[in-house]
Amino acid sequence: MTSRARVGLLVTCLVDMFRPQVGFAAVKLLEQAGCDVEIPVQTCCGQPAYNAGDAKDAAALARNIIAAFESYDFVVAPSGSCSGMVRVHFPQLLRDDVQWAERARKLAARTHELFSFLVNVRGMKRVEAEYHGIAVYHDSCSSLREMNVSSEPRSLLSSVSGLIVRDFQEAQTCCGFGGFFSVKYPEISGRMADDKLLDAKKQEVDMIVGGDLGCLLHLAGRLKRRGDGIAVRHAAELLANMANEPALGDTK
Repeated sequence: MTSRARVGLLVTCLVDMFRPQVGFAAVKLLEQAGCDVEIPVQTCCGQPAYNAGDAKDAAALARNIIAAFESYDFVVAPSGSCSGMVRVHFPQLLRDDVQWAERARKLAARTHELFSFLVNVRGMKRVEAEYHGIAVYHDSCSSLREMNVSSEPRSLLSSVSGLIVRDFQEAQTCCGFGGFFSVKYPEISGRMADDKLLDAKKQEVDMIVGGDLGCLLHLAGRLKRRGDGIAVRHAAELLANMANEPALGDTK
């Protein structure tokens, strides 16, 4: 039997500000996987600054995260982009900092995206959850390309009673969010989102699920503007049997 692990949950800014339920769902799933979960005082991981070319502030935020989380056995985030920032970019960002480079590398090695951690590290094979509907799974670019997460969420979702999960025809295509990309190039971003939503409608689904809240908020906002009746949720909500709250973008 896998021994208990002390996990520090990197909540992420978007979860904290827009969808705290995802954080609660992540805690529930981690506890089911035999983890003792703690949420230390934390700042942004620095990804927006890093993507904007502000290496100085990004490095300062990276040091804050390292100091807050380095005492834990593992760092887990319900986000491929934030876990990717810690795992992939922290070592690059701090590689020339004598005091922090090794600390960044060590933390990176213990940092995981939520679904990958549950399946590959904790050996979770199924969940006790129920949701009747048809969903299509969206792979975020960071989860797919930086964290190599693809089969893990699908494997867990397949155990949700009553849920049918389908794939986009263009499963590896970006939804158009891309952080600042959606701000700098709104027309291109909107068109990319519309293409993704058209793909979802062709799949005849009633829900889009995924593992990165940035992508999901982007798609939910586009759906609301278009008046399309497709719900959007973080996959952790379904897996934790917490899909009783309004979906993203639903103000009813």
